[in-house]
Amino acid sequence: MDWAVALFSIITVNLLLSGDNALVIALASRKLAHEQQRKAIFWGGAGAIGLRILLTFAAIFLLQIPYLQLIGGLALLWIAIKLLAGEESHEELEAKNSLGDAIKTIIVADMVMSIDNVIAIAAVAKGNITLLVVGLAISIPIIIWGSKVINALMERWPIIITIGAAFLGWTAGEMATSDKKIMPLLEPYPWTHWAIPAAFAVSVVIVGSILSKSKQANQEKNDL
Repeated sequence: MDWAVALFSIITVNLLLSGDNALVIALASRKLAHEQQRKAIFWGGAGAIGLRILLTFAAIFLLQIPYLQLIGGLALLWIAIKLLAGEESHEELEAKNSLGDAIKTIIVADMVMSIDNVIAIAAVAKGNITLLVVGLAISIPIIIWGSKVINALMERWPIIITIGAAFLGWTAGEMATSDKKIMPLLEPYPWTHWAIPAAFAVSVVIVGSILSKSKQANQEKNDL
């Protein structure tokens, strides 16, 4: 049961944080002929998947270093807040005229945009390599070919993003408290193992909502 919950969590995190990846593919390949577009999507997507898997494996091992798990937890907390605040950046990508250039652009852009995914998925996987591979294998094809549907669902029901961001906040708290240097400090206070993740989750919802409303107010002011 725990394995199934963790697998579902990896898939959910990947879907929440990967909405822009299909946009990168579309922008980079939009000037290509139809047949070349299909090749750019396939080979660019395949290269991006391979790089993301390698980065996530590297993250899992790096997070064994003292204090890096604490830092990773704090980074994931900020990622969750940005997700809820709607502050994810959309880089303007130049459309490429050749298949090779389009593939390289897709891979490089996806790698840069995947840092948040890598941190979050490494945290959820908790060192379980099988879980990691299965979760990525299921979710990445969905992202590449179905992100438009995913984005439409999130726009229709924003509560999905709020719940997902709170879940990421909880995961960030668990990640921080699992650091080898932090765990001994918390041993006399067992309640902190649920209180800190809960505090992180609540902080994400509160801070993210405040930033989102502030951003919306600034946009409305600029539109006047």
